[in-house]
Amino acid sequence: MELKNKVVLITGSSIGIGRYTAYEFAKEGSKVIITYYKDKEEALKTYNTCLELGMLEGLVLYLNLKDNGSIVKCVNEVLDRFGYIDILINNAGVLAWKPLREQSFEEIEAQIRVNLEGLIKMTKVALPHIREMIINIGSGAGKTGFPELTTYCATKFGVRGFTQSLAQEETDIKVYTVNPGMTATRMTGYKGVSPNIVAKVILNTAKGIYRKPSGSDIDVWEYY
Repeated sequence: MELKNKVVLITGSSIGIGRYTAYEFAKEGSKVIITYYKDKEEALKTYNTCLELGMLEGLVLYLNLKDNGSIVKCVNEVLDRFGYIDILINNAGVLAWKPLREQSFEEIEAQIRVNLEGLIKMTKVALPHIREMIINIGSGAGKTGFPELTTYCATKFGVRGFTQSLAQEETDIKVYTVNPGMTATRMTGYKGVSPNIVAKVILNTAKGIYRKPSGSDIDVWEYY
């Protein structure tokens, strides 16, 4: 797929995987919408770097995936500016890295509401306006269970099930789950592979390079 002038909405793109994904699409000349929850200054840095990399037009928007009104407002702001969305990349996520016995109700709720519920709601609101593709960012922890990641694993297993089901409902667009392994972001204490590697796999997914059927998993570790 040619990505120049495509409207690409990336949730959670102020830092980490989302930031580097924005950079990759900016290099292609896409119109990138960067969303943030807490890191507005980082989001603006990401936006400015995207301009330096070749993006001609984009947006920086606040998005709280635990707030229904914020989800609707974010999508409406994109539509007011561009009229449609070519590619939605559901990247935003949170993690409580501790045994279930030690996770508070608030930490459990945050992971489920952002990683799964918010992702589903964001997709639902944007869906009538998406023209090409949805890329959901899953995880290796959505394919194998890990200790101290109980709730997080549950949400990422859920993301994969959502992708597979949605692909069967929405046959006019492509839907994929991209599964990173351990990636060097704030979430992991900066341990793992570079987020730039993950971003390139996301970009190649959007380009259709892997030629997998809609609904498929694309496991990042298979490509480095």
